[in-house]
Amino acid sequence: MAIVSASILAANLAHLSEEVKRVQELIDEIHLDVMDGHFVPNLTFGFPMIEALRTFTNMPIDAHLMVTNPTELIKGFVEKGATRITVHQEVCYHLHRTVEYIKSFGAEAFVAINPATPLSTLDEILPYVDGILVMTVNPGFSGQKFIPTMLDKIKRLNDIRKGRELNFKIAVDGGVGNENAVELVRAGVDILVMGYGVFRNPRLPELRREILNASGQ
Repeated sequence: MAIVSASILAANLAHLSEEVKRVQELIDEIHLDVMDGHFVPNLTFGFPMIEALRTFTNMPIDAHLMVTNPTELIKGFVEKGATRITVHQEVCYHLHRTVEYIKSFGAEAFVAINPATPLSTLDEILPYVDGILVMTVNPGFSGQKFIPTMLDKIKRLNDIRKGRELNFKIAVDGGVGNENAVELVRAGVDILVMGYGVFRNPRLPELRREILNASGQ
């Protein structure tokens, strides 16, 4: 069954507790975008944010580390409540070591790839990961439009998963909402990361039902 991961980058941060509680019956987990202003052109959440989230929610939290040196942050984020750590293939020189390091703390280990990064760069790591996050926009900002060619990339990744009889999950992040969420689920996506699609979407209840229905096909 496909799940909804709510990216708080699109929430009203002045009322974060109320924002999460408002949608909590329609989401499955929280997506925390950690940006360093170096790997991506934006600067966002760190340890204080996940500490704040843990004061009012027990939902799973994915710490998406869009940073140049993710290994330095993994232990801290898990200790402060992250249940999944997502790192980027583009910055991990020893990716297998990083994946195993994440798992050593009891967290799920996901690897993300940017739109221009080919799937072939993941060939050797796929048997070891819990999931792959396909970026469908260039990371750094919320509210961008889905890059259409990424749909084919997701389908190819799903074919690889089936062909190699692997069990990793497929997540998608960027421009996901009413127009494409169901199509993405049918293409093989297990986790839909949505920001505007959750916090600024009056159709969220209907979209949630559509996602559940598509998952059952």
